Amino acid sequence: MARPIWFVELLRKTFPNIKLLATLTKIPFIGKFIELLLFKGDRLFYLPKDKAISINESIENKSSVIPSQVVDHFIKNASYIRVMDFCICRKSMNCEDYPIDLGCLFLGEAARDINPKISKTLTTEEALEHIRKCREAGLVHLIGRNKLDTVWLNVKPGNRLLTICNCCPCCCLWRIIPNLKSDISQKLTKMPGVKISINENCIGCGKCKTICFADAIQVIEKRAYINENCKGCGRCAEICPQNAIKIEIIDDLFIKKSINDIKKLVDVSKND
Repeated sequence: MARPIWFVELLRKTFPNIKLLATLTKIPFIGKFIELLLFKGDRLFYLPKDKAISINESIENKSSVIPSQVVDHFIKNASYIRVMDFCICRKSMNCEDYPIDLGCLFLGEAARDINPKISKTLTTEEALEHIRKCREAGLVHLIGRNKLDTVWLNVKPGNRLLTICNCCPCCCLWRIIPNLKSDISQKLTKMPGVKISINENCIGCGKCKTICFADAIQVIEKRAYINENCKGCGRCAEICPQNAIKIEIIDDLFIKKSINDIKKLVDVSKND
């Protein structure tokens, strides 16, 4: 049965305190319980924006490794598509910088049970148009299996629900990553084949550090450094005034590997 509206409203009102829950995951036993309840089986990938990437010169067919193709692939092959009427993160935080009405997409048979009072069914063409609007608005795609969505939406099974979030830097749930225990935070990763580096243009202004939700950037002696916590969202490269940060696709099988990794997590095809 779909979650009632009162539950969604309660979630929205408690959302601003989500970092407290994240901090609790670092407490033994409590953290394990929260992980099993809300994050078991999860794996999520950030897709850097198409316009933010560079493609390695060794890759001949440049058009074959555009990140947005990963999202488009699953939309075109989904048996069912549902879009939320709002982004729960932006609505909860009263976002003033990005559109609240550009909600998450949910693909697969489990999406049929999402409450129709807060969502609607889309055709393939409508979903592709929705995603295009999200890109134009400056949002970054997050794609994968997310148990938290099956819990708050009260749908199942988790391996039949693919989440496609369209994230802003100011309100996204995953700003809690620095507060989570590492076993959970590592469930959100870079896409395979994505490399992020900082060149000699860096002057250590710190703008990249400020926008990094994963706490993956340090500024030491007027030079920024990216550590292993990087999730590959590409926000740092966008904001850098010196063009010192490069997001590069280094694997010509980037799209194929990304799609295969996601297929191992979620099946969005129609039931036999």
